[in-house]
Amino acid sequence: MNWVKTFQTEDIPRQRALVCKIEHTNVAIFRTINDEIFALEDRCPHRGGPLSQGIVFGQRVACPLHDWVIALDTGQAVAPDQGCSKKYDVKIEQGFVWIDFESVHPESSEFIASADST
Repeated sequence: MNWVKTFQTEDIPRQRALVCKIEHTNVAIFRTINDEIFALEDRCPHRGGPLSQGIVFGQRVACPLHDWVIALDTGQAVAPDQGCSKKYDVKIEQGFVWIDFESVHPESSEFIASADST
């Protein structure tokens, strides 16, 4: 495990995300209205849009580029969309969010970017 200390939980606005760079990767740390914390690579599986700038609702985020919806708990695109964003394990200790950067889930590494996708 490779736990990396990031932001204080309270610094992440509810229904928003903050981005940190870990080993040349932008990671979006999301906080839901219910104070749940999730970490995904800040890249939509469709065209690489910045998920951190999307609209968070429930346990999902809508990409700001083409409105693809991504589940925060799995990184999977919600049907009918396909693909997934890399998801990282998180823990909260003493008010800080920690990300296990080695925990990237291999099932969430597919990136779809075709010329005919919209």
